[in-house]
Amino acid sequence: MKTLILLLITAAFLAGCSDVLDTYPNDRYTQETYWTTEANAVAALSGCYAMLRADGTFGGDATPLWEETATPNAYNYDNSMGFNVIAQGVQTAVNSGIINTRYPDSYRGIGRCNTLLDNIDKVPMDDALKNRMKAEAKFLRAVYYSLLEMYYGGVPLILKAPNLDQSFLPRNTRQEVVSQILKDLDEAAAVLPVSYTGNNIGRATKGAALAFKARVLLFEASPLNNTANWTEVAAAAKAVIDLAPTAGYDLYANYRNLFLPAYENNKEVIFDVQFMAPEQDGNSFDLINRQYNTNAPLRDLINAYPMKDGLSISESPLYNPASPYENRDPRFYQTIIYPGRVFMGNVTTPTNPFKLTGYSFQKYNIYDENPSSNILNTKQSETNYIVLRYADILLMYAEAQNEAAGPDVNVYNAVNKVRQRAGLNPFALPLGLSKEQMREAIRDERRIEFAGEGLYYLDIRRWKTAETVMNATVYTSENAPIVTRSFTAAKDYWWPLPQAELDLNENLEQNEPY
Repeated sequence: MKTLILLLITAAFLAGCSDVLDTYPNDRYTQETYWTTEANAVAALSGCYAMLRADGTFGGDATPLWEETATPNAYNYDNSMGFNVIAQGVQTAVNSGIINTRYPDSYRGIGRCNTLLDNIDKVPMDDALKNRMKAEAKFLRAVYYSLLEMYYGGVPLILKAPNLDQSFLPRNTRQEVVSQILKDLDEAAAVLPVSYTGNNIGRATKGAALAFKARVLLFEASPLNNTANWTEVAAAAKAVIDLAPTAGYDLYANYRNLFLPAYENNKEVIFDVQFMAPEQDGNSFDLINRQYNTNAPLRDLINAYPMKDGLSISESPLYNPASPYENRDPRFYQTIIYPGRVFMGNVTTPTNPFKLTGYSFQKYNIYDENPSSNILNTKQSETNYIVLRYADILLMYAEAQNEAAGPDVNVYNAVNKVRQRAGLNPFALPLGLSKEQMREAIRDERRIEFAGEGLYYLDIRRWKTAETVMNATVYTSENAPIVTRSFTAAKDYWWPLPQAELDLNENLEQNEPY
C-alpha cells in the first residue's frame, strides 16, 4: 500500500511539473539544441573536414606517404600503419593498422557528413551558404566512400545520420557505392564555387569535385574493374582542363616548392588536406623524412628515373653506371636524397643518415642541403597533403584519351606539358608512338611525377601490374637485397574487411579468400 501511494504521489508530481522537465541541459548541446545557429552548422562542417586528417585517411603521422611503401618505390622497415605486411602480401583482417583504421575512420567522416545533411535545413541561415555547405558535405562524403570502395570493394551504403539500425547492414555492391559517389560529386560540382578567398581557401571547389570524379572514373575504367568507358574518363578530366583558365589552374613552375608550406594553395593545387600546428594536430612528414626514414626510397625507383634528355638509363648516352646520380631528370634532385648529396650540412653516405636503403625523400620535407635549427617532431609539421593537383589531371586525361582514341595530339600535348615543367631537354615524347608505347610512357611518367606522394599503389592495382612488379626482391642504394616481396593476384588486389567490423556486424561478408 505504501508503495502504491508513493507511485501515485510521484505521478502527480511529474504531471504537475511537466514544464520543468521539458527542458534541455544548459551545459552541453543536444540533438535538438545544436542545429539552431549558423556558427554551429559551420563547426559541424569543420568536423566533416577534420576526418581528412585522421590516421586512416590522409593524416596521422604520415599515412599517405607510407602508402608508397606498399609499392616498388619505397620500403617501410617497421611496418608503420601496417603497410609493410601489405607489401609482403601477408595482410590479414587483424594485422594491419591501415586496414583496421581506414574502414572506421572513413565511416566516421561519412557519419559526420550525413548528420550535417540531415539537419542543416533546420538552421536559420543564408540559403546560398547553406547550399554550398551541403555541396561540401557531399564532396567529402564522396571522398570518404572512395577510400572504402577503392580498397575494400563493396561496403554498406549509408546516407542518413548514424543510428543503431545501421549497425547490421549488409554490404552493397561496389558499383552501387560508386554510383552514389558520382551522384554526390555531380551535385556538389553544380553548386560549389570555382574558387575561394581568405579563410575559405582550402574548401572543396567545383574543380575539386570534377577532378575527383575523373579519378573515380579512371579507377573504374582501368583493367582491374573495366566498369566505365575511357571516353567518359577523358571527358571528366577535360572538364577540369576546360575550367582551368577560370579557376586559375596550371602547373606550378617550381616542382620542389610545390610541396613546401611556404607555397601552399598555389595554382597547381586543386584540393589538399590542410594542416596547422599547434592549433590542431599537424602531421609528421618532416620527422619521417628527416629521421625515421620509414618511407625509404628503393633502388628500383631510382633506376626508373630517366636522364635529363628524357631517355631511360638503358637508352641514354648520358648514363654512367659509375656515377648513377649524374644527369638525371631534374625531378630526381627535387624528390630524392641520395648518397653523395649534402643534406642538412653533411654529405650523405649509403649508411648515414639513411642506413635503411641509402635514400630518403626530399619531397614533403622542409629540410635540404642547409643546416636547420627548426627541428620538427611528431605532429608538428604543417605541410598540406595534396590530394589532387593539375599535373594529375593532365596525365589522367592523357591516359584516358590514349585508351579511347590512341596517341593523338591531345595526348601528346598533355604529357609533354608535364615533362616540359619537369625540365627535361628535349621534353617532347617521340612522335609515332603506338597506343601501347604511349600507355607505357604515361605509366612511367606517372610513377616519376608522383613519386613519394602515395598514388602509385592505386595505379599498380588499377593497371593490374601489381602481381608483376610486387613479386620481386627490393634493393638498397648499394644493390644489397632487403627482402623479397609477394603479391597474389587472387587475394591482394583488395583488402580484407577488418575483423573488428565483422565481429560487430554479423551481416558483413568477408572478401575472398580472407
